[in-house]
Amino acid sequence: VLQRRTMVAPRKIFFVVGTAWALVPAPQQQQQQQHRLNAATLDAPAAASAADLTGKIPDCPATVWNYDDITVDEVKKIQVPAECPVEWKAPTGSEAVDYFVENRDKMLSELEKYGCVWLRGFDLMKTEAGFRDMYTALGLDPCLDPIHTSGLRAFASQSDAIYEEVNKQSLRQHYIGLHQESTHKKTARFGAFVCFKPATVTGGEFLIADAAKIIRDLDKRVLQKFIDNKIRISVSNLDLDFVKGPLEAPLMSTARSLIDKLVAPKFDMDLEMIYGSDGNPYRLQAIEQTASPINRHPDTGMPLWFCNIHNHARYLRDNRPCAVPEVGMTEVYFGDLSKIPSDDLDHINDVSERNIAHIPMQSGDVLLCDNYRVLHGRDIFQGDRYHAVTWFRGLVQDRSDQPDDDTSNSKPGDFLNKAINKFLVDSF
Repeated sequence: VLQRRTMVAPRKIFFVVGTAWALVPAPQQQQQQQHRLNAATLDAPAAASAADLTGKIPDCPATVWNYDDITVDEVKKIQVPAECPVEWKAPTGSEAVDYFVENRDKMLSELEKYGCVWLRGFDLMKTEAGFRDMYTALGLDPCLDPIHTSGLRAFASQSDAIYEEVNKQSLRQHYIGLHQESTHKKTARFGAFVCFKPATVTGGEFLIADAAKIIRDLDKRVLQKFIDNKIRISVSNLDLDFVKGPLEAPLMSTARSLIDKLVAPKFDMDLEMIYGSDGNPYRLQAIEQTASPINRHPDTGMPLWFCNIHNHARYLRDNRPCAVPEVGMTEVYFGDLSKIPSDDLDHINDVSERNIAHIPMQSGDVLLCDNYRVLHGRDIFQGDRYHAVTWFRGLVQDRSDQPDDDTSNSKPGDFLNKAINKFLVDSF
């Protein structure tokens, strides 16, 4: 019996570690054909051809941190416009690319002031090509998703730097809480979320909240506690309770070593593999480094709530619709890995919910977002839904004079991205 157990456990460990590598991704041709079919049902005019960005999308820029001198008293004095997002309605709906060129400066000014601009009623953005024409006209410079190698992102149109949003039927009843598209290492400067097809039955509203309002509205005591203690985010769980027995110590050590050396580096998040942080001694968690839950805006210097706790806290996920398998469950701790009290999480949730705007996007609608200034999420839905997003490192006019040929993050991560997406999302 002992011999059988010692053979089965290593096999399970190597299976878990190797699953992402062993899976064969769905053929790229099939994926592209499906998206062409999605777009073909929208009856929008085809846009002019543009350069193929496949394999040429630059990496997401590093997170700009600046929080050391932020005080609670300063935060309480924040003044921001009540509107978020601000609406920009199409005059007729038939406006072409020239309209966005002519209104570029004003749209970008509104984006800086309000944090989010809701472009409504435009026919141009009803196809992937038209959406790209729009963001090109505004001078936005696309980049990879900050978590491109996490396996949670698939391209809707890689040639146009467009990622598919969370539209899969398996996750339609999963509520996505507020978050910035960021890690402690990388943060996109802007994002543009587009609706090609709203949910055909009900739900799927986009969620937007002003990070300046959230930090301002937090209780002083709670905010100071988070400033002092900082946070750490666990991005995945791997349960190894099947190794219980006389050889569990070396087997658990082997599993941690394999995952730390073979898988964790592909995520480019400086993850630390730790057992037992949530009280389960056989649960191996991939935990980010200590980070501040607050930050200053890189351009305006405004203090912001720069924290994904509304989406990532296990306590909050367990108390709302959640369809993510255990391996994909997240958690948030204080910086010393101590547990965050449920009362504090309830307060953060209440403040966040009060500041959420529910956006019923329609085909062709786009939300231009300052990814530092606003947090985003998505409500549950029924039926089919097709939303997408492109991330930007900034404006084309602000590019460095030095050529940027570093697209390495789009290459080694692609296989892992597709494989894990297939395993964690499609399979569940």
